Amino acid sequence: MYSYSIVQWFFFFYFYCFVGWCIESAYVSIKTRQLTNRGFMRGPFLPLYGSGAIMMLVVSMPFQDNIFLVYVAGCVGATILEYVTGVTMEALFKVRYWDYSRNKFNFQGHICLGTSLAWGLLTILMTEVVHVPVERFGLGIPDMVLKGVTYVLSVLIFADFALSFKAAIDLRDVLVKMEQVKSEMVHIQKRLDVIIALANQEVENRRAVLAESMSMAREEWTERMSVHIDDIKAGIEKKMEQMKAGSSAWEESHMDGIHIQEELQNLKTKYAINLADRKRLGRLKDFFQRGLVCANPGMTSVKFREALEELKRRTMGKDEPEDEE
Repeated sequence: MYSYSIVQWFFFFYFYCFVGWCIESAYVSIKTRQLTNRGFMRGPFLPLYGSGAIMMLVVSMPFQDNIFLVYVAGCVGATILEYVTGVTMEALFKVRYWDYSRNKFNFQGHICLGTSLAWGLLTILMTEVVHVPVERFGLGIPDMVLKGVTYVLSVLIFADFALSFKAAIDLRDVLVKMEQVKSEMVHIQKRLDVIIALANQEVENRRAVLAESMSMAREEWTERMSVHIDDIKAGIEKKMEQMKAGSSAWEESHMDGIHIQEELQNLKTKYAINLADRKRLGRLKDFFQRGLVCANPGMTSVKFREALEELKRRTMGKDEPEDEE
């Protein structure tokens, strides 16, 4: 049984947070051929690894004499921890920092059978191999030194976590605003399409009416050339009245055209403003927000997928120059 003081538990937690960060960052850096500071925090600590290690030690305590039960406890405990952490982070930040949706036998993309089975093996490895020398090392540190180191690490890690948490919340707000701007832009685009379609239809209708009127006028003029001058005079007066009526209708139509032009201009202005806002939101300047995006290139979002992908492209400098115009 593990009988550690609170300070010792914290020290082991920080130790495994650091070791997990080293392993994860080295793996991703080699895979991407680029130095990568992995994780939720900016410092060299991954709390999920520390939590996982402590969880493995705790759940295996009652079964240290039975390796099979240690395996089962590790599978169950780690899977619960992974699921709860994944669901909580997505609920808070609207993004997933890992996603098993493409793996077989996954549940909601937060956990999958293959990973759960691997957690059991890691629990055996942790309790039987890894933690033995780590325990010896931790317990060999003088009590005063251990307390001093642990207290300093606690302050630094807490501050880092608080800033990273705030950055993640701010990043969530950016995604929400980007999605709102996109919805407004789609609404404006649809309204523009409707106005343009109506304007084109109106032009076609006017052309048809004008052509028909000119044809009827020619026919009527030809017929009246042979009648009495009084009839011609009466016809001219009638035409004058029609022209006056037509003039009023034209003026009314002209005013409608002016209103349409004004609405078009307003919609174009709103669209330009929304486009500028979306680009501005996509340029992260905060150190912790940029760090979150760069450190987790594989993170996804079910609700804000398009906005998140745009944010990642801009933050990592993968946008083409013309995209910035």
